[in-house]
Amino acid sequence: MLSLVFIIIIALQVPPLVKRKMWRELISFGVLLFLSMIYSFGLVLGLPLPNPARAVEAVFTPLTSFMQKVLT
Repeated sequence: MLSLVFIIIIALQVPPLVKRKMWRELISFGVLLFLSMIYSFGLVLGLPLPNPARAVEAVFTPLTSFMQKVLT
C-alpha cells in the first residue's frame, strides 16, 4: 500500500517537471522523496529510527538561547 502511494505521488509530480524541463526541482523532489521513502518504509518495518524533531531542536535551541540573550 505504501509503495502505491509513492507511485501515485511520482506519477502526479514528475511528468510536469520533466515537461517544463525543471531539472533542479526534479532532482530536489527525487532526493526528498527518496529520503521520505526510506524513513516511511523504516517506520512500517518497525526499525529504530531517529526522531526528526530532535534534530530540529538541536539546531534551534542554541539559536533561541542566543536570541533571548540579545533581546533581554
